[in-house]
Amino acid sequence: MKRISVVIPSYNHAPYVEACLDSVYFQDYEDLEMIIVDDCSTDGSGDIIRNWMDGLDRDMTSHAVRYDAEADAILRREHKRYGRGRTVVYLQNPENRGSTATYNRGFRAATGEYCAFVVSDDICHPQMFSTLAAPLDADEADFVYSDLFIVDDAMRVQREFRLPDYDFDTCFCDWYLCGVATLYRRSLHERFGYYDETAMADDHECYLRFAMNGARFKHVPKTLYSARTHDHRQVGLHGSERFNALLEHSKSLCLEARRWREENR
Repeated sequence: MKRISVVIPSYNHAPYVEACLDSVYFQDYEDLEMIIVDDCSTDGSGDIIRNWMDGLDRDMTSHAVRYDAEADAILRREHKRYGRGRTVVYLQNPENRGSTATYNRGFRAATGEYCAFVVSDDICHPQMFSTLAAPLDADEADFVYSDLFIVDDAMRVQREFRLPDYDFDTCFCDWYLCGVATLYRRSLHERFGYYDETAMADDHECYLRFAMNGARFKHVPKTLYSARTHDHRQVGLHGSERFNALLEHSKSLCLEARRWREENR
């Protein structure tokens, strides 16, 4: 089994970060490395993450195992809440560096053959990484992506985002349609570089670069991830000014993909 490194960039997601960490920790994939990178959060996220990490050895829970009729008592067995022996790394930026530099710091610390990033207000469904790893293990692809839910703060599903099966025209020339539920070979970064820290649409730019350099993409038509919408919370990339700048950059990347397609027909 090949190790998966999951980079979890965190910035001011105090209400959500523990649920995100749990969703990664409790994946059914065994060899999983969690790399949490806090970008100088100002809302107490750092303390919440440290407390979560302390709980990996400390927190206990229990479940009912037997009814003792003679004593009219339900007996319970106590056990560790977290018992999977994950590798967990916690890094803190010395100053606020922004999301892209935070991703890159995590990926440069990664040791797994496969890698992904999960934003700290999102949720991975329990079989996400085992499902996405299968096509990589079978050497069917270098980069795998799946469908996702868009959810609100109450985890109500606002819509299911079903992505297209991969072809370059649909996923990069028409619009960027590879989503955020991804897993790919870490060697792609070693061969083609990390995320561009000057790019507003950093994942779009990076994955387009992978594709134009010959990486093989594959879509898994299963809903494996929940991305949180912040329609009523204008924070970070969800702020209107930054999000509009992201869209403008994505437009330019679509045009770049179309030019590349014409030159390589």
